Amino acid sequence: MKLFLTYFFLLITFFVFSQNKEHTSYFDVNYFKGNIAVHNNDILHLIQGHPEGIILSWNKKTYGFNEWEQRYNYPDYGVSFAYQNLKNDVLGNNASLYAHYNFYFFNRNLMFRIGQGIGYAPNPYDKETNYRNIAFGSHILSSTMMMLNYKKERIIDKFGLQAGFSLIHYSNANVKAPNASVNTLAFNLGVTYNLDEEEPEYITTIADGGKEKFTQPIKYNLAFRGGFNESDVVGSGTYPFYIVSAYADKRINVKSALQFGTDVFFSNFLKELIYYKSVAFPEENVSGDEDYKRVGVFVGHELFINRTSLETQLGYYVYYPFDFEGKMYTRIGLKRYVNEKWFGAISLKTHAAKAEAVEIGIGVRL
Repeated sequence: MKLFLTYFFLLITFFVFSQNKEHTSYFDVNYFKGNIAVHNNDILHLIQGHPEGIILSWNKKTYGFNEWEQRYNYPDYGVSFAYQNLKNDVLGNNASLYAHYNFYFFNRNLMFRIGQGIGYAPNPYDKETNYRNIAFGSHILSSTMMMLNYKKERIIDKFGLQAGFSLIHYSNANVKAPNASVNTLAFNLGVTYNLDEEEPEYITTIADGGKEKFTQPIKYNLAFRGGFNESDVVGSGTYPFYIVSAYADKRINVKSALQFGTDVFFSNFLKELIYYKSVAFPEENVSGDEDYKRVGVFVGHELFINRTSLETQLGYYVYYPFDFEGKMYTRIGLKRYVNEKWFGAISLKTHAAKAEAVEIGIGVRL
């Protein structure tokens, strides 16, 4: 936990001293308490109380000096630290660090926060000392945070209030089994504190609420992704995987693009799983000679926010020699453009609600 707090305050220090007159900033501190959602009956033994914790955030406000800020109704962005007591000694007390955006609706009274980051689980699965913890197979986890809050700033001087609902998700995306994961649904109540005496006026240079004329020809993309993962068989081993993707996209407006393309998957963990199934479960009629490679086609959508974009894709395997979690798959992730052509990406590939892998990649958009 001390390591996470150190990183959090280092990030705050960097941003505070690098800001200029185009931005102001504020803190918010939230207490939350709720329940672990039963998304999988296998984790019922891990639900023993009402998890609670705190979320400490630093936020940088935008005022429309850049056009993307106007298109998204002047969002905030910043960093958050969360500490959560899961009310179970088997699970322990998790800590997590996020980068987040705040988006506003209904005259800026309703705030939606979405953050992505990493978590730390102090008591992961151990076959001898903690075999009941099937939720976390490793210390380091991927974590997603969402908040939907009613918010009012500067009620008394620089202090304000916010309240609403939060979701915190922890999973290691099958980097190491087991990985049943945990989702906490909670009510949160918080205090905001603005660091600046006054705020600039919001700038509006885009007419018609941000509806801009925008045209762009079809672009062609190549991406290479990779990482490490393990099957659900505990102790079967973590193996590297590689994915080659080729797809076309068409910008339909200044915010969005539609995609169509193909993925080729080289998932080495399937080699071990195929062999294991052929030996351990002869009734499943797995010969052991099945190909571990898969090919899928997908449609997708990309939402552009400054140099960052949110990518969502729905795919179907057209080459599928070994049955693993069904023929449909989804991908959701973030891309960051270095320039108009090159980008880096991190994404989560799933089959319905079951994660297969966290993918880290690079690509080019031509």
